[in-house]
Amino acid sequence: MNRLVNSQSPYLLQHAQNPVDWWPWSPEAFEEARKRDVPVLLSVGYASCHWCHVMAHESFEDDDTAAYLNAHFVPVKVDREERPDVDAVYMEAVQAATGHGGWPMTVFLTPDAEPFYFGTYFPPEPRHGSPSFQQVLEGVTTAWTDRREEVAEVAGRIVADLAGRSLVHGGDGVPGESEVAQALLGLTREYDEQHGGFGGAPKFPPAMAVEFLLRHYARTGAEGALQMAADTCAAMARGGIYDQLGGGFARYSVDREWIVPHFEKMLYDNALLCRVYAHLWRATGSDEARRIALETADFMVRELRTAEGGLASALDADSEDAEGRHVEGAFYVWTPEQLREVLGEDDAAFAAAYFGVTEEGTFEEGASVLRLPGDTGPVDAARVAGVRARLLAARDERPHPGRDDKVVAAWNGLAIAALAETGAYFDRPDLVERATEAADLLVRVHLGEVARLTRTSKDGRAGDNAGVLEDYGDVAEGFLALAAVTGEGAWLEFAGFLLDIVLEQFTGEGGQLYDTAHDAEQLIRRPQDPTDSATPSGWTAAAGALLSYAAYTGSEAHRTAAEGALGVVKALGPRVPRFVGWGLAVAEALLDGPREVAVAGPVGGELHRTALLGRAPGAVVAAGEGAGAGAEFPLLVDRPLVGGEPTAYVCRHFVCDAPTTDAGELAGKLGG
Repeated sequence: MNRLVNSQSPYLLQHAQNPVDWWPWSPEAFEEARKRDVPVLLSVGYASCHWCHVMAHESFEDDDTAAYLNAHFVPVKVDREERPDVDAVYMEAVQAATGHGGWPMTVFLTPDAEPFYFGTYFPPEPRHGSPSFQQVLEGVTTAWTDRREEVAEVAGRIVADLAGRSLVHGGDGVPGESEVAQALLGLTREYDEQHGGFGGAPKFPPAMAVEFLLRHYARTGAEGALQMAADTCAAMARGGIYDQLGGGFARYSVDREWIVPHFEKMLYDNALLCRVYAHLWRATGSDEARRIALETADFMVRELRTAEGGLASALDADSEDAEGRHVEGAFYVWTPEQLREVLGEDDAAFAAAYFGVTEEGTFEEGASVLRLPGDTGPVDAARVAGVRARLLAARDERPHPGRDDKVVAAWNGLAIAALAETGAYFDRPDLVERATEAADLLVRVHLGEVARLTRTSKDGRAGDNAGVLEDYGDVAEGFLALAAVTGEGAWLEFAGFLLDIVLEQFTGEGGQLYDTAHDAEQLIRRPQDPTDSATPSGWTAAAGALLSYAAYTGSEAHRTAAEGALGVVKALGPRVPRFVGWGLAVAEALLDGPREVAVAGPVGGELHRTALLGRAPGAVVAAGEGAGAGAEFPLLVDRPLVGGEPTAYVCRHFVCDAPTTDAGELAGKLGG
């Protein structure tokens, strides 16, 4: 048992029984290294990371390795999901030094937290040209003991290089038609016409880029943009990356055809994709998009909802197989024999053809990942439903993957937006209720009495780590979506409170944003990344929320901040559109206004629903009736009923078209 035993992080708790004498990231750990005159081994991962488990089992659970580590290093373990700032700073150094990154991340530091040697996963014995972990430890120890000046020089050079990196902000101005057109052309060049998505293997679900494509289509009518979005969503929905029995998406596909996933299921992917499929349905009326949006929403609520009403971070990739081995994908894959055991010969043959289960298998050891290869011809829908239900019930008897129960503020913000909108579109008030409960938890626990966001909580207790920019941006986004759906102005007020902190604590000169607050712990570099990874960057998430809040309230300060932040999208959009998709989606909203829709009438009424289903990029919706509505939503001030009937006003910059009481006319004004 080591110092991690008192942690809230499920990842750190996984290592609490290691023979390694782990420390959490803390000043005391570096003071210990200084006192003992030894380097720090920084190991960064997360609870659902397959290769993190592998390295833990091979090395950190090994007594001999642990004894050497404890004698020659101060080992520090970090959950990247709790401390994205620590992860970002050292991952930047790893990528600069090695040309690649990943988790587990292994970095050797001086007692001043300066990195001097890097890697990711190290095997227990030399393999494929990679040294063993023991060889690495011994090599670093020798360098620290015999070549200290060289180590100090390397560390100093790396820190100076990181400090000297500056962002290209694109100068003055916001992205316009030219930059958006170049970004679309760039995506078209990288588009995989055969399999959907962008680039090759491994292939990640491009939720933010798809959102940009849908908004671009809504604004311009560009059919090519819609086709890329729709075909990508169809390919993912029919692939192994989507759980064909239980709903929800795995983190990525190891191949370009979406067949074999990396099996962990993350809240952020499912929140983003749920919303994208709901928006695809809004644009096309696709039955498949509707099904996937609802199944993904139901997966999040069923599998990830915590007792306190929040949403847990992830499900593990690994679980026990029939032999009791802890292996990747065991919960999800099927052999033909396993199908026969559950379904009998006839239905098993039908299921194998329908779900692409082969004798040789598409995964490992003759097992297949269920998918919809689409070459079975017309099928009996009732038979499919019956087979799916029986397989799901049988799968539920298998040992389940572990769940990372911590609640991450940013990812819950994304989920709140997805659940609220999906519930509103498809008349599922239960989903709106779940979104509201998650939002309540964020206010009650993550804001609490300190009036600053805490990054994580577990079991209803706030963690120790401060929220970063993505927490503020994504939670504000979720609150704004909830305000639009529920007509409750308190969510607009909470969003404004968070965004005021963004202006005060995260904003630098020239519109640039930082990932950590001005008063946050000072690392060797203040992290600042405007590019998307698996989630929208904090930079562009904040820009989008700032723009929406300005549209709701008329606040020039928030609009100016949003426009300043979008300067980086002007620079990066034409060059790397795949990695600034959310920024491009926000740029589409800016180019469209965004439109402000005020519905003087009942929440949930025909006009309100029509407004929510409008396709205008980034449009904001306020609904309510009576004098109190204007007090909660500035958009509703001086917006009277016409002829005593519910009335909608479509505005830009608070300048409105003629009001309408006709839902069809309103839909036309919003691209419906």
